[in-house]
Amino acid sequence: MNQEYLTTDELSVRIKYDVRTIRERLKDSVLLEGVHYFRPFGGRKILFVWDVIQRDMRATSATSPMDMGGIPMANGSMLHA
Repeated sequence: MNQEYLTTDELSVRIKYDVRTIRERLKDSVLLEGVHYFRPFGGRKILFVWDVIQRDMRATSATSPMDMGGIPMANGSMLHA
């Protein structure tokens, strides 16, 4: 298991989002603890799993066109109203 782990600053550079946006808007809404990130040794530092984030970014854009509204669910699915 050879995964690449990123800090919030490194993730920010890769996905072109501000660090603050990642921490305040994406973390715990679309980036889920235990799926997209974890806290090594139970500490405060957060490491993001790049392979999973990359996979889910592409899957979401491929299956959910922008004109189709919906509510993202914690399990990664979309609720269409």
